[in-house]
Amino acid sequence: MKPDMFEAPVTILTGLGIPTEVRTVMHAYQLLMDWPASPHDPALEFALKACRAALRGEIEADTARSVFVAFAEKHNLIAPTVDIVVAGRNKRGSNQQMR
Repeated sequence: MKPDMFEAPVTILTGLGIPTEVRTVMHAYQLLMDWPASPHDPALEFALKACRAALRGEIEADTARSVFVAFAEKHNLIAPTVDIVVAGRNKRGSNQQMR
């Protein structure tokens, strides 16, 4: 396994809601660098610092992953899991059958 690989990928929504799997620190770093941020977004700055530290080998990749996840959650970028989507569809289907 590459040293910058996450133990588990993070799936975020990019562009027009397209799910994107982020598997490495470098990919997370590139996405953060492209983020259209306000001048003083502390979550962005912290995530960038964590990614840079991981790329230099100063911290573990999964530590940077945790900070990236926190950034993504703050900005509502985490993609819903398949279980949630399926559960929502099943619930709607059962509600329609009851009508």
